Amino acid sequence: MLFALICKDKPGNLQVRLDTRPEHIAFLEGLNGEKKLAFAGPFLGADGKPNGSLVVVEAPDLAAAEALSAADPYAKAGLFESVEIRQWNWTFNKPAVA
Repeated sequence: MLFALICKDKPGNLQVRLDTRPEHIAFLEGLNGEKKLAFAGPFLGADGKPNGSLVVVEAPDLAAAEALSAADPYAKAGLFESVEIRQWNWTFNKPAVA
């Protein structure tokens, strides 16, 4: 099942995000290679700078989604003010299964 990880950065932590980005990208690439990543990308503020993340993962249950979220280098670096994890149903424009 799919889970949306809705992450809000702590104010004033853009440098933490920038410094940790290479490890975060490698982490997402690993999830993608394991077929656990549906899609991901940053939320942007009015200034166009990233201030959060939306990551949608495939996991068997909430506990597994929580474990994936906790393993994200951004989470380990203390970037996030909050993380909401919600089960999600991809209804429209879902890519065809290969």
